[in-house]
Amino acid sequence: MKYQKMYEADDKMISLIRDNYDLLQSLGSFGINLGFGDKTVQETCEDNKVDTYTFLAVVNFTANGDGERLRIGDGTPGLFESDERISVPTLLHYLEASHAYFLDFQLPYIRRELTESLDENDSLAHLILRFYDEYAHEIRRHMKYEQKTLFPYVESLLEGRPANDYNVETFSRHHGAADKKLRELKLLIIKYLPQDGLHNNQLTATLHDIYDNEEWLRQHALVEDYIFVPAIRRLEQTVKQNDVTKNISEMVFKDGIGQNPDALSDREKDVIIALVQGMSNKEIADHLCISTNTVITHRRNIARKLQIHSPAGLTIYAIVNGLVDISSVKI
Repeated sequence: MKYQKMYEADDKMISLIRDNYDLLQSLGSFGINLGFGDKTVQETCEDNKVDTYTFLAVVNFTANGDGERLRIGDGTPGLFESDERISVPTLLHYLEASHAYFLDFQLPYIRRELTESLDENDSLAHLILRFYDEYAHEIRRHMKYEQKTLFPYVESLLEGRPANDYNVETFSRHHGAADKKLRELKLLIIKYLPQDGLHNNQLTATLHDIYDNEEWLRQHALVEDYIFVPAIRRLEQTVKQNDVTKNISEMVFKDGIGQNPDALSDREKDVIIALVQGMSNKEIADHLCISTNTVITHRRNIARKLQIHSPAGLTIYAIVNGLVDISSVKI
């Protein structure tokens, strides 16, 4: 794999394009307009309201890697699986715009090229066009699925609304059927190349564009697999966690339980935290450097003040009132 430099926020945007002309289409998908002069990547992204870190993640990924460990943005090594700095709204806009570019412009453009390059009176030319139409249908079907199902699901997550009947793992990420048809199409064209110069040149140029589009689609799928899907997994977890907290809070306050945390002393709150962590009375006593009898007295006072007598109830109270983080508690 050819290795290139990793671009950073203070690099000139023009240097990215000069080194990687194929990033021109990515700029459009991010909503970045040309005419940025000598501005840096960060300045250009800020002018176009694009998250700089996410832009660099996609750019450096497509320029340098196929899902391997990368150095991006600030030079910190890490996998996208745990990278919380990725902006889901920026990625979603990028993928939606990429779909529009490929479906509305690139697929029809290649077909026009093929039509102009082939002899309409040749039966093999009709076969090549049929293969291309089948390939385009597979790509269109896959992308339409994402637009109809996946993207609205992500938008609901961004609005804090989890969907119980869908998750990102049900998302079909591969283009196997389309890849097979494209391979057959390329072989047909290579074997078919006519002997006359004009059609030969036209078909060769079209074949080159098909190979370029194949690479673009491969990189598009990798961005989905290695950047977008991990970001959605993290978003799902966050929304699920927030939803559990909300439900617990509504249940607790509906029943009138533990509505006055200020009524507890700091020591009583320490005892609750220890209880939630599963400590026994003796372990709490050793942990807080107090006697076991004092722990028992604190527990009685807590039960009297909060009207909560079970460990599960105290766990709910501790979560709702911010004494413990829900991520550290097994629900």
